[in-house]
Formats: sequence, structure tokens, C-alpha cells
Amino acid sequence: MKAMLSLLLLLLLQPVLASHAEDGRGLFQQNCAGCHGENGDGGVGVPLNLPAFQASVDDHYLRQTIRLGRPGRVMPAFSSLSDEQIRKIITYIRSWTGKPAPSFDKQPVQGDPARGQQLFAQHCASCHGKDARGGHGTGVTLSRQRDLPILAPALNNAGFLAAASDALILNTIKKGRIGTPMPAFAQTGLPEQDMKDIVAWLRSLEKTLQPRALPEHIEPVIVVEADDTYENTIQAIKDTIVGNNFRFIREQKLEQGYFPDDQVSQKETILYFCNFNFLYDAMNVDPRVGMFLPCRITVVERGGKVLVMATNPKAMSILFNNDELDKACDTMGQIYRDLIEEATL
Repeated sequence: MKAMLSLLLLLLLQPVLASHAEDGRGLFQQNCAGCHGENGDGGVGVPLNLPAFQASVDDHYLRQTIRLGRPGRVMPAFSSLSDEQIRKIITYIRSWTGKPAPSFDKQPVQGDPARGQQLFAQHCASCHGKDARGGHGTGVTLSRQRDLPILAPALNNAGFLAAASDALILNTIKKGRIGTPMPAFAQTGLPEQDMKDIVAWLRSLEKTLQPRALPEHIEPVIVVEADDTYENTIQAIKDTIVGNNFRFIREQKLEQGYFPDDQVSQKETILYFCNFNFLYDAMNVDPRVGMFLPCRITVVERGGKVLVMATNPKAMSILFNNDELDKACDTMGQIYRDLIEEATL
């Protein structure tokens, strides 16, 4: 009789679960697929459809990860999603394996953090970084080691530590993640107390983490008024670009391609240039920097004033939640300011 009632309950719930998964599919496609792949196969983000991954994380971990993201990494915080929307996304993610979510003890693991730091350096730092802040770059092929199919996640991170219980971390160290470079340390002979010491050190990092500092306001465009004529200003910028070891690429009228040639303004010009060493370094940090490369400075004459302008890369980088990209964009912004200042003196 109990079996019949359980079967009947399951049959009654199936349309509801299917509906949630279908709703969750649309939400996943809209918010998650760009990084994690349309079917959870991974990309910039980790693959979510791996059975080993789903068996090693509970719903609390997924919920907190979506809600809080990974500050300073690529994963943003989805603060605009409701609890119900997040629940539907998780239901959809779980539908890929059809397996129930695991459950983990919430009690802290007892270990020696100082010893755990030494053990982490020995066993984990080669992938997760010596300070546990994760692999370099974004995870796409250009910005990670070619022999790593995914980027090692950041463990010294407020979002991760708020999402992952001690037991979840310990379980992952023990069992690893099949389909990723993460080994099962229980099979390598690492004693369980050593694993607990590593967990204790990771948990101790929570006390030292600072909120990601974002400026309250960033000017989206760098604008300087030149004292010279429009033509002389353009030439001065070209000379400054070349004089500072940049490759001048081309100049183009701002309205070119948008209006017939005879209607294009002759007092609005974009100057394109690049330093290929900087380009290579920046692309290896985060290929999305290519969205605002090569470098460009625009010169316009309006109302008798000659204005020299450039998009502020820092304003762009804030969109991408990547501390390393912030540094590259700070450098690029300073390049713009230095070149413009020198050319307009």
C-alpha cells in the first residue's frame, strides 16, 4: 500500500517538477548558459552537468553561489533573481542527472590551520594558487594552461566560503571530481586528518577576507580639451603614439559607414593603435578585454573646441567581475591619460 501511495505521489508531482525544470531552463539560458554552456557542459564557467560535480555539492552551495557569486572572479552575484527563480534554476540543473542533492553535516571540521596551510602549498597550490585565489585568467582556453580543461576555482573567496560547508569541502578533497583535474586525495593516501587541516586553513581565511572595493563612480569617458587646432591635435596624437612604442594602425572618420561619404563629418576622427605586448598580456588575463581593443582615441571639434576623448577602460572592466582584468584596465586607462596629456600639452 505504501509503495502504491509513493508511486501515486510521484506521478502527481512529475508534472510539477517538469514545469519547474522547464521554467528553470529559460532562466538558466538567460542567466547562466553564456558561461556554463547551454547544457551545462562548461566554458568560462565550470561544467555543471558532471555527475561527480552534482554528487559533491548540495543545493545550499548552488543557491549561495548564484546569489553571492565569486567576488573578484568571473562569476557575478545574481542579486536580482528571486529565491523562487534560483530554486527553479537549481531544479533544472539537477534534472540533468536526475539524482537527488547530497546532504552534508554543517558542523565545523576540526583541524590545524597552520599545518593545513603547509599541506595546501604541497598538494593544492599548483592548481588553486599559492594563496588559494584560483587559477589565472577566466577559464577560456587563451587564458589558462592548455592541459587544464577547466580553471581551478577560487577557494580563498567570500562567495565560495559562504556557499561551501566544511563537510562539502572535505568530501571534495577526499573524492575529487571525475571529469576535472581535481584528484581524489583519499586514493592518493593522504591521511584524513591532513585533509581536515587543509579545510581548517581554508575556513580560517574567511576572517581575513575584505569586501571587493568598487569605486562609487567612474567617469565613462576620459575627455581633455586641446589648445591646438583639430588637424594639429590629430598629428600630435599620432606622433605621441609612435613615440611611446605603440603601433599606429589607422584613422577613421567617426561617422564612416553610417552616412553617405558626402555627409560624414570631417571634424570627428578615431585613431586606432596598439602595443602588441600589452595586448598579448591583457588577452591572457581575460580575452573579454578584446571588446575594447585595439586602443583608440577620438578627436572631435565642436563649437570651436577641440576635444580629445577615450572610453575609460576601468568603467568597462567593472562589468566583468575580474580583479586581474581590473588591473589591466587600470594600466590601459593610465596609457590613455598619459598619451592624451603628452599630445595636448
